[in-house]
Amino acid sequence: MAFGPETIIQGDCIEAMNALPEKSVDLIFADPPYNLQLGGDLLRPDNSKVDAVDDHWDQFESFAAYDKFTREWLKAARRVLKDDGAIWVIGSYHNIFRVGVAVQDLGFWILNDVIWRKTNPMPNFKGTRFANAHETLIWASKSQNAKRYTFNYDALKMANDEVQMRSDWTIPLCTGEERIKGADGTKAHPTQKPEALLYRVILSTTKPGDVILDPFFGVGTTGAAAKRLGRKFIGIEREAEYIEHARTRIAQVTPIAPQDLEMTGSKRAEPRVPFGAIVENGLLHPGDTLYCAKGAHAAKVRPDGSIAVGDLTGSIHKIGAMVQSAPACNGWTYWHFKTDAGLAPIDVLRAQVRAAMPHA
Repeated sequence: MAFGPETIIQGDCIEAMNALPEKSVDLIFADPPYNLQLGGDLLRPDNSKVDAVDDHWDQFESFAAYDKFTREWLKAARRVLKDDGAIWVIGSYHNIFRVGVAVQDLGFWILNDVIWRKTNPMPNFKGTRFANAHETLIWASKSQNAKRYTFNYDALKMANDEVQMRSDWTIPLCTGEERIKGADGTKAHPTQKPEALLYRVILSTTKPGDVILDPFFGVGTTGAAAKRLGRKFIGIEREAEYIEHARTRIAQVTPIAPQDLEMTGSKRAEPRVPFGAIVENGLLHPGDTLYCAKGAHAAKVRPDGSIAVGDLTGSIHKIGAMVQSAPACNGWTYWHFKTDAGLAPIDVLRAQVRAAMPHA
């Protein structure tokens, strides 16, 4: 079955995924039914009815029926996922623990559970429980041995003011103009996710041009975020009304220009440069002195790319750790060399060597 950059399929998600080519998608984002098990109308203090999730697609006759459905769609999802791909599944306390068991039983390898903390959650009107202010996302690779999944660590760190991105994300619920409305002015979908949430998921775990599959497409939040970020998408949805809203919504999205999609690159993905290459390329010479930034330690460069501090010899990392009595050290940022403008980290020299590489 061929698909283009924007593909929406109406039908059962399991059947549709089984019709897709094996190992054909890079990322799956799944927002399955939560099986909320509502026991009656939910009322506000003024006795007005809360528009809760009471749709037929969220109703299952038993936990066993829900578990069977969960395992079937996860099995179909795993078949179409590339070996270096990953899956995200979002849920509430009603279902996420059952989904998590199925995820592990089917061979996926959980990388993180991410807490989406809502800044504007719905109150607990009855006052009988804590206000349910978060949902949980499971991020998993296809298997324990899948070491090459995409994670744009440095881009996420940059997006978080150069602080490592944590696994608790504070993002408001979908409200206002972003909320898709039906002809009667009411919300078109009861659990529409904020596009900011999908933006972060896609930014962190895909590359431009990747194919993202959403087997519970709804009103197309995944498609809108994917199109904006220059990714392809396949959305599967049973309800014709939701598909109509999704098509209209996605048609109005303006993609980011390809030349503007470049992000902060991951150092892990860059070609390895040994310190010896700095000496070989003449950027430093045997006998040159390296210094720590505070001037407390100095080391001599040796011809083989090792350094020496007194009788201690070894790599830039080993010696950096030893002089600090530390368990480890990043020698590239610890050791500095003299320039006309003062001390500069030797990582500057590594960047020069990388820039000269044909594939850099």
